[in-house]
Amino acid sequence: MDNHKDHKDKEMDHSKMDHSKMKHKKEDHSKMDHSKMRNGGGDHSGHNPGHGQMGHDHHKMMIADFRKRFWVTLVLTIPILFFSPMIQDFFGYEFLLPGNSYILFALSTIVYFYGGWPFLKGFVSEIKNGAPGMMTLISMAISVAYFYSSATVFGLRGVDFFWELSTLIAIMLVGHWIEMKSVLGASKALQLLVSMMPAEAHRVKGDTIEDIPLEDLLKNDVILVKPGEKVPADGIIVEGSSYLNESMLTGESKPVKKEEKDKVIGGSVNGNSTLKVKVEHTGKDSYLNKVITMVEEAQKTKSKMQNLSDRAAKWLTYIALAIGFGTLAVWLILGFPFVYALERMVTVMVIACPHALGLAIPLVVAISTAVSAQNGLLIRNRTAFEESRKISALLFDKTGTLTKGDFGVTRIKSVNVSYSNDEILRLSSALEQSSEHPIAVGIIKKVKEDNITIPKPENFNAITGKGVEANVEGKQVKVVSPGYLRDEKITIPEDAYSDAAETVVFVLIEGQLAGYIALADEIRPESAEAIKIFKKNNIKVLMATGDNEKTAKAVSEKLGLDGYYAEVLPHQKVEIVEELQNKGEFVAMTGDGVNDAPALAKADVGIAVGSGTDVAAETADIILVNSNPQDIANLILFGKATYNKMIQNLIWATGYNVVAIPLAAGVLYSSGFVLGPAVGAVFMSLSTIIVAINAQLLKRKIGKK
Repeated sequence: MDNHKDHKDKEMDHSKMDHSKMKHKKEDHSKMDHSKMRNGGGDHSGHNPGHGQMGHDHHKMMIADFRKRFWVTLVLTIPILFFSPMIQDFFGYEFLLPGNSYILFALSTIVYFYGGWPFLKGFVSEIKNGAPGMMTLISMAISVAYFYSSATVFGLRGVDFFWELSTLIAIMLVGHWIEMKSVLGASKALQLLVSMMPAEAHRVKGDTIEDIPLEDLLKNDVILVKPGEKVPADGIIVEGSSYLNESMLTGESKPVKKEEKDKVIGGSVNGNSTLKVKVEHTGKDSYLNKVITMVEEAQKTKSKMQNLSDRAAKWLTYIALAIGFGTLAVWLILGFPFVYALERMVTVMVIACPHALGLAIPLVVAISTAVSAQNGLLIRNRTAFEESRKISALLFDKTGTLTKGDFGVTRIKSVNVSYSNDEILRLSSALEQSSEHPIAVGIIKKVKEDNITIPKPENFNAITGKGVEANVEGKQVKVVSPGYLRDEKITIPEDAYSDAAETVVFVLIEGQLAGYIALADEIRPESAEAIKIFKKNNIKVLMATGDNEKTAKAVSEKLGLDGYYAEVLPHQKVEIVEELQNKGEFVAMTGDGVNDAPALAKADVGIAVGSGTDVAAETADIILVNSNPQDIANLILFGKATYNKMIQNLIWATGYNVVAIPLAAGVLYSSGFVLGPAVGAVFMSLSTIIVAINAQLLKRKIGKK
């Protein structure tokens, strides 16, 4: 890449990169190096539709289970609170039923075993993995509260903590329910990739054509691909020519003309002509399936940041156990009765599990997810969203991300005073209205945008390989290529070609050059402003595209990028992401096509633009609803604000423990003060309220961004 060094950031040292990976031709799909992939990835050619769906449904079932357990627990918690002697003492009323303690015991037993089951199960799992966290802390608190309180019902002297047990379980259930809902959306990327392939193929057998299931297709079969259909398998054209849309597979922004002996990719969309294709690769050997394998591998190897609240919970577990048993030992050594020492220990261990900790993270996540969505960001992976504050390098796909993804008119220029720019466009549109050629589609789109009435052509004729001609309103009009002008010895205007990688067609009226129309995949107006914001934040901006070198260079220069890679295949985008990560960069990848899916999965933060394919969106961590690159700047700001709010909430949620635990242990006993369970409950409630209010403040903060 001769000019690549002109665009690089000196710190990145792209000269060390294997530049051959940027220059592969798109025809060399069969040469893709997949030695790093897991062998035997399985045949994804269509008979494995449930890929990824089971986990998605399981996640939904878990949410429903937490919701059900929460409502049952909440219903039982109300009478437990009402009939609890400690609550009655605190609020100054008395309403005790015969066998009051047994009623509380019965209701609390249901709450403990039914409502607390997910936490008890999680506790066993954490202990097996040697990683105590939130589940361990919750299980310890509810188990100590339940068994100690049950003992007081059956003779042990002391007060019960049934009300504490039930409220703790209810709040933790709702916290986990909120959290699970906010991260719903288990990846359906592999399933969506598979769905890109048609279910059937038209196999040619002599003079007959038979429709067969895709899995029955064999190498060297000849298949018929009708206009508008998806190509069922990789192969070589043996008859016919057509324009194929490969944009969602290779990143090429415009339909590519394919003729005999050209290769076609399974999953690409045929244009307006019928093709006969000899099958080269099917099933697991196909290009699309190799993309599937890369997505699968990238998702498996993606690391996830350990949940902050889990880390806090792990240390609180150790602290609570140490202080709890230490409290028991100290009071016994001081000569106090075992029952009193035990009550002090239980109070410490129950208070050590703050209700607020269960809400500290989920509330922030739920609010930031909702508010971000209102600002054009759909968060699918909370960890990636939290870590977006670390982004140091942004890798953009060009088509549909930095550019609009449409082959649109960029310039119209009349070179004859008799015709205005609009007249040039109007007359040329008459010849293009029936064509499926990407240039024609771009011209007609412009005409419709400008509300120009398209005139009717007469005596329409295609000039082989050069353009089209017809009579329009009594004038002979031709829309032709530069080659036609050269053949006819007509001088091409000096300003016909700009620095951008444009395709230019020329309009002749009555044999005289009247003007020209330039078309290109237009750069989004927001892109340049977005890149300025990234550079202000010391974020390197790079582009990796399936487009040709000339187009890539033009876009890179216009936007002032730090570097670019042209004619890049999916596995090469993954390699670029890995190369940047190996250099210590925290990489965000932004794209919209199937070709971007593996890199989106591999990047530290994968961002899909909403105008792209569902598969890109399902592989990504965050989706830009409005396809606006400036939203990525918002994303980084949102990520920072959310992370800060989480840290604040963790401090509020656990900060009271610094005061409450020593007081509950009895450090001020000599002064005549010992923190009772009821006062401890007030501390907890206050902490929970502060956490909830602080989370709501995030809404105002993000709303102003």
